[in-house]
Amino acid sequence: MKKLTTRELVTFAILACIMFVSKQALAALPNIHLLALLITAYTIKYRAKALIPLYIYVLLEGIFAGFAYWWVPYLYIWTVLWAIVMLASSLKIPKAWQVPTYMIICGLHGLFFGMLYAPAQALIFGLNFPEMVAWIVAGFPFDVIHGIGDFAAGSLVIPLVNVLNRAD
Repeated sequence: MKKLTTRELVTFAILACIMFVSKQALAALPNIHLLALLITAYTIKYRAKALIPLYIYVLLEGIFAGFAYWWVPYLYIWTVLWAIVMLASSLKIPKAWQVPTYMIICGLHGLFFGMLYAPAQALIFGLNFPEMVAWIVAGFPFDVIHGIGDFAAGSLVIPLVNVLNRAD
């Protein structure tokens, strides 16, 4: 990774704040937010450097909501989405398939959010495998809502990437 410019540092701070504010603005809705959309667009545009606003966001969540047990999975859960988008965007997806591809990626990440979250919770709370599975099953209705919201938000990935490209 090249040395960051002042412009990039400021840009990444603003992008992280957009993530944080958008999450807070939609906090009243269960598992509905724009994080998958924003992480996906940032990753397509900034590649590896997209980890900077992502982890500034994670840090902000910890500062404002507390560095508690719920926060630990945030250290890896969004990186899974970032890695999948890094791989997908390197495949040179035909233009006609980009929007549906990113909708599916965002939707699946939301749908499997609880499953990705569960290993950390199992370690922290000493759950065995059947208890961890029960935890995943109990939260699955919320993961379905999460997946549907992220799928819909994913339709805006390419338009947002175009805005980010024009902003440079």
